[in-house]
Amino acid sequence: MGRLILISLVTLGVDQFTKYLIYYVLDLETVRRMVVIPTILNFHLAWNEGINFGLFGGGSELTRYIWIALALVIIICFYIYAFQQDKSWHLLLPIGLITGGALGNTFDRVIYGAVMDYLNVTCCGINNPYSFNVADTAIFCGLALMLLFGNKYSKSK
Repeated sequence: MGRLILISLVTLGVDQFTKYLIYYVLDLETVRRMVVIPTILNFHLAWNEGINFGLFGGGSELTRYIWIALALVIIICFYIYAFQQDKSWHLLLPIGLITGGALGNTFDRVIYGAVMDYLNVTCCGINNPYSFNVADTAIFCGLALMLLFGNKYSKSK
C-alpha cells in the first residue's frame, strides 16, 4: 500500500506546488487573469466554496466543514476499497490520483476556506467562465482510468 500512498502524496504535492506558484509567485490574486496560450489557456483565479462548478457553494462556515468531512470520508472509503483488492497498478494509480486530488482540494478548504482554481481553457471564441486545478484534473483522470480498467478490479482467487 506504500505505492498508493506515494501516488496520493505526489499528486497532492504537485497540486499544492502549482497553487503556490500561481498564488504567491505569479501573484494571480492581484493580476486575476493571465494569458498563457492565446485563445486556449489562461490562468484565471477563482475561489470555489462549493463542489464541481461551484455547486452548493456560498454557504456558511458549517458548509465548509461539511465538504471537508465528506471529502475525508470519501478518501477513507477509497483507501479501504484499495486495501481489499489486488494491488495492481490498474487500481493503485486511479485511486492514488483521486485521493491525492481530493486531499489537495481539502487542504485548500482547510487553509483558505475554499478551493483555489486557476486553469481556464477556452476554444473557438467561446468564453469559458469556469476554472479548475491540478487536483481536479487528477480526480477526473483517476475516475476515467477506473472506468477504463473497471473489469480488472475484481478479486481473482
